[in-house]
Amino acid sequence: MSSHDLSLWQHTHHFLDSRDAARQRRTEWVVGITFVTMLAEIAFGYHTGSMALLADGWHMGSHVTALGLAVFAYRYARRQSNNTRFTFGTGKVSALGGYTSALFLALVAALMVWESLQRLWQPVTVAYNEALMVTIVGLLVNLVSIWLLRDGAHEHSHEHTHDHAEKHAHGKNEDGQDHNLQGAFMHVLADLLTSVLAIIALMGGQYLGWTTLDPFIGLIGAGIILYWAKGLVASASRALLDAEDHSETRHAIIAAIESRPDHKVVDLHVWRLGSATKGCIISILTHNPEPLATYKRLIAAIPGIGHMTVEVDCCDCETPL
Repeated sequence: MSSHDLSLWQHTHHFLDSRDAARQRRTEWVVGITFVTMLAEIAFGYHTGSMALLADGWHMGSHVTALGLAVFAYRYARRQSNNTRFTFGTGKVSALGGYTSALFLALVAALMVWESLQRLWQPVTVAYNEALMVTIVGLLVNLVSIWLLRDGAHEHSHEHTHDHAEKHAHGKNEDGQDHNLQGAFMHVLADLLTSVLAIIALMGGQYLGWTTLDPFIGLIGAGIILYWAKGLVASASRALLDAEDHSETRHAIIAAIESRPDHKVVDLHVWRLGSATKGCIISILTHNPEPLATYKRLIAAIPGIGHMTVEVDCCDCETPL
């Protein structure tokens, strides 16, 4: 047997999405653009005394960090894709990056809350014209970032269906989304909204004299960050702990196997290997076992299955299954 070529019966554990390289390049562009804008907004925020501008700048900082983690995840996952220490490949590296990013977002939000409360207690003078100018620049940068991450925008739009809340409540994620890119896109949307709120706060203070509106907007910005952080933690945690709902895939596998006469699926495990790839372990019971290749062809026809382990047991009872 040692002289035989076993490559026909072996396969790689490289389960990464073929679109990851293009997504990485787009993400790197967004990181560079937003990093420069972040530095400008934070500097002008402290210079002008605008908490709304600081909130927008720090939120951009969280966006840069999250996207930087996303870039690192793409690079590390590709570099280590053939490392045998990763039993089922490196597809979950992006989920780990998203989880880490979410924890950082929560810390940034806490700091924003603290500084906003300080500004409410001890108001400072705000240079509204300068702050408004920089905030508008930040808004434009966010619009450019959304365009660069339009692949993520396309996927995000599919998620907002009528059963959006139900899907997230049950951890359902059957559509092969890239959690890494989706999390980055959510950050951009949150940045965009925070920029709009900052502009409203600055205009309210300048033209209506609502000086307390600025730190209140800072609190709202912190709430937005916490909201997205919570969603990112939940999504990444489900992927890391194999707690996603793959019921559609499970039903498709069971239906394919049990369409054969006298076949019953007695055990089935489905989990995520990458953004668009799943693995499965299945145990089949039958009186009349067919060639293993038959079952593998049936399962391989189901979209998204990249790895499978099939066990077939012969039933010794006389009652048909």
